[in-house]
Amino acid sequence: MPTFAAIDIGSNSCRLKIAKVVAHQLRTVHEDREVTRLGSSVFASGLVSPEAMAATLRALKRFQRAVQSHGVDQIRVVATSAMRDARNAAAFHAWVKAETGWNMEVISGLEEGRLIHHGIVSGEPGTSGKVLLIDLGGGSCEITLSEHKRIKDTISVPLGAVRLTEEFLSVDPAPPEELARMRRLIARELRRAHRRIQPGSVPLVIATSGTAAALSEACAATLAKGGKSAKWVKRSTRNASSGAIAPTAMVRKLAARVARMTLPEREAVPGIGPRRAEIIVAGAQVFAELLESFSLPGFRYSPLGLRDGILLQMLAAQDDRAAAHRQFEIERWESVVVTAQRYGVDMRHAEPVRAHVVQLFRDLKSLHQLPPEYEDWLAAAAVLRDTGKFINHQGHHRHTQYIVSMSEMYGYTQVQRTIVSAIARYLGKSRPQPDDRALRNIPPDEHKHVQRAVVLLRLSVALNQDRASDVLDVVARVYPKRVYLELEPGRTGAVLELWSLRKEADYFREVFGRELFATLA
Repeated sequence: MPTFAAIDIGSNSCRLKIAKVVAHQLRTVHEDREVTRLGSSVFASGLVSPEAMAATLRALKRFQRAVQSHGVDQIRVVATSAMRDARNAAAFHAWVKAETGWNMEVISGLEEGRLIHHGIVSGEPGTSGKVLLIDLGGGSCEITLSEHKRIKDTISVPLGAVRLTEEFLSVDPAPPEELARMRRLIARELRRAHRRIQPGSVPLVIATSGTAAALSEACAATLAKGGKSAKWVKRSTRNASSGAIAPTAMVRKLAARVARMTLPEREAVPGIGPRRAEIIVAGAQVFAELLESFSLPGFRYSPLGLRDGILLQMLAAQDDRAAAHRQFEIERWESVVVTAQRYGVDMRHAEPVRAHVVQLFRDLKSLHQLPPEYEDWLAAAAVLRDTGKFINHQGHHRHTQYIVSMSEMYGYTQVQRTIVSAIARYLGKSRPQPDDRALRNIPPDEHKHVQRAVVLLRLSVALNQDRASDVLDVVARVYPKRVYLELEPGRTGAVLELWSLRKEADYFREVFGRELFATLA
């Protein structure tokens, strides 16, 4: 059974989780965490400082030794808010690559929220109904509304604890006027969140990250000191399905209390600790404002989060018998359809092209020898190929390439979106060339695959020239020196489709080294 590793390079800390696949499920075998404050310099100057880079590299090298000792088969390294904002992110990416051999992937706030959602609902009890998820990191806060284990809406707001501390809390303890300025910013960003997410009555609120853990432990310690255990909190909060709840009123009192303290005093608060004490004032204020503005009774802490979502996606991609596989497939395809519809694509016209390209991928597998994931990427390119017409019909293939590569689509990495955009790009007169802008951010070893995928999509488009006719049936036959495509004519014939397919014969020969013959069955 394979072993996976997920690394989360956050604005405050780096985290590692290694899990082994056992009976189509993940079993954690190793975890590690290091506070590196990668985002501190970014939020102050827009650049990652050399010291923060070095500290993060030291943690990654330690993680690498653990990855090697556990015989990890596949690893995914993602970076979040700090790297999204840093102007020198490319330099840090190159340093990580040179020192570890890993490709660091910067994910968007929405993709971060989606992965956190999957990580939590897959392992936390009571998440089958309506749940609000909160992940307060160092640079951003992801708020997600989930119903029946499906994302209803999600938003990422720049309210990370490190970001706010750097911007507002330079003096310790913080002056009242700086706290007031920070609260005004928090309120403004939360008003933006309210326009997207309107949870109404929520039976369960789950929060993850180190700030949530510290607040939860501090609340529990306060209650225990007063003779009330965490079990009492659970019983007293009727909306709790399991675990201890940090009540909103207590979070607000704790936020006000730590704001008046010096750093040594905050370090002595049970549950907070020395490193978290540096940023707990900002984090506590965000939680207090968020819980109150959404009229929430409190939150339950979960140790699950981004790394768990990453591991689940890796499992889903490798094991089609895993429970997560079907869910990821559904959400990924839904995001493609939503993107297509946003840019005016008529799915009645796109669907036959998608069906034909999937059929050709399967029937010509011995010829093209593309990796299995290209079937999904070809299907996505078939549906998204006309999105560029939303901007302009003239040169719409170039516009399509831009739209697809820059669109937020759940379940696709930036490189994967770039590959899909390149496949959809070359459906006009131009052909893929290694120095093209569309291929610039695609690994060189994928260029040949993209070229072959382009041919398959061009054939599929050629099979759907006459949109007024019914969909043609096609049979592909592969021989050592030639390939036959036999068409069953529709009600209005197949003359235009035959002519279009024969126009593709020269490029087909150039790519595959075989003759292409299109005939009527």
